[in-house]
Amino acid sequence: MAEISGLPDDLLVKILAFLPTKVAISTSVLSKQWRFLWMWLPKLKYDDYDDITDGFNSVSAFQTYRDFIAKNLPLHRAPIIESLSLGFRCGTLQPEDLKSWVEVAVSRSVRELSFNIRVDVPPTVCLLPSLRTLELKRVRYLNEDSLRMLLSFCPVLEYLSIERHDNDNLRGLVVDVPSLRRLSLTSYTGCSSDDYVIVTPSLKYFKAFDYRSEISSYKIEKIPELEEADISIERNPEKLFVYFKSIKCLSLQVDFNSKEEPGYDSGIVFNHLEELTPYIHDANWSKLLFRLLNDSPKLRVLEISNSKSFYKEKIGEYLPVSWSKNQGSVPKCFLNSLETFRVKWYYSEEQEDRDFLSLIFKHARCLKSTSILHR
Repeated sequence: MAEISGLPDDLLVKILAFLPTKVAISTSVLSKQWRFLWMWLPKLKYDDYDDITDGFNSVSAFQTYRDFIAKNLPLHRAPIIESLSLGFRCGTLQPEDLKSWVEVAVSRSVRELSFNIRVDVPPTVCLLPSLRTLELKRVRYLNEDSLRMLLSFCPVLEYLSIERHDNDNLRGLVVDVPSLRRLSLTSYTGCSSDDYVIVTPSLKYFKAFDYRSEISSYKIEKIPELEEADISIERNPEKLFVYFKSIKCLSLQVDFNSKEEPGYDSGIVFNHLEELTPYIHDANWSKLLFRLLNDSPKLRVLEISNSKSFYKEKIGEYLPVSWSKNQGSVPKCFLNSLETFRVKWYYSEEQEDRDFLSLIFKHARCLKSTSILHR
């Protein structure tokens, strides 16, 4: 003990940062030197599931743990709290509890807040002038305007993640955050299919995992700085492609459940696209892939994950692309820019798959790296 106590306080604080917050606080009884060290921790995590060892579901255990936070959180001395995580699953917090703790965090210029709690949020909350990261999972809002109001209290927000489930009580979803740089939207079956309105002129990364059963639409204002998109939707990808003209990286998974032919408006060219990662599940994918390759003249990296094969699950009378017959119509990126090609074939034994590989290896003159995984 004497040896470790001889270390500088700054180093001891870094060591404490590896411990659960409750354990770090308990070190204050070791000696006078340790009494205040935990108060300088840059990251705090309070979680009743991890910290309550006896009587997890009892009212007394919940109240004791709540009182523990109420006593210790205001004692924190660090001028900046990098992150504060609060998890309560064995009881319901009162609004005044949450309000007082958030006020403490805001007074320490909190950078990141994470809540996993059951709480009735009051109609108005305090301004969050330093908050840069916000994650909302399985939230039931007071009314249709609650989310918009919450976001309006975050003037420097840079990362927003919204995960919606079937108990979501929102109809439409509006994200109007001029400072936002990264946006992640996940919507599961049962969520409302009303429009998504997105006003994020500074956005650089956009993720949309949309599993709603009904056709949905996105209304997105100009996002000229968008560089990367990660899209997984049931269908109708063409509604999003118009916003992706400036991106450099695109991951795309589309699950088709009709005879529709995937595509997007003619004239759209992805002049800045350098990395393309399509996840392929059925035959209806091949025409969209062929178009993307032809409309991405500067593509450098192509990584394909094929869970079955291009042609194993044909839907209706859809006629896939015949790669062997398109040897004379080679995408420009194959000839001029493609440097890296990676592919994962799963349960694929089709001739068409081999034809696709032949097309690449015959014409990709700039290819430097290739990886093929077959299972």
